[in-house]
Amino acid sequence: MTKILLLSDTHSHIDATILKYVKLADEVWHAGDIGDLTVTDTIKGLKPIRAVYGNIDDKEARSEFPLDLHFTCEEVNVFITHIGGYPNRYNPRIRTILQKKPPDLFISGHSHILKVMPDKKLDLLHMNPGAIGKHGFHQVRTMLRFEIEGSVIKNLEVIELKR
Repeated sequence: MTKILLLSDTHSHIDATILKYVKLADEVWHAGDIGDLTVTDTIKGLKPIRAVYGNIDDKEARSEFPLDLHFTCEEVNVFITHIGGYPNRYNPRIRTILQKKPPDLFISGHSHILKVMPDKKLDLLHMNPGAIGKHGFHQVRTMLRFEIEGSVIKNLEVIELKR
């Protein structure tokens, strides 16, 4: 079993509360708009991290992290990108990728709106953890944690923090 903490849109913000949840995870996944790489460096000091860059990230972040990340966690095929959209409303670039080879789990960020929803047409689960940073229009900072056991995604939890 692998315990995952899923973040997005930190916009250079990392704090003790986020790090408390980092310490409880086996891996941290970040869906872009990292901001200052102090965020990912701090997380790397505690746990393994998988991340993609987002539209606000500079060339330093873009040289360290990819635009898209495809990998397998246990038996779950995962695809992470920053600007992805949602089922029936995917970004055109992403729609093409998903139609060619749908993952089991598709993760994106960017919108600052937390959503977890199935895509029944492509037989995948979509997650957007919202935004855990303090920059943006969101009123509540959010992140997700869940477990992967074999091919099963389970024990999904929404974590909400005050701005």
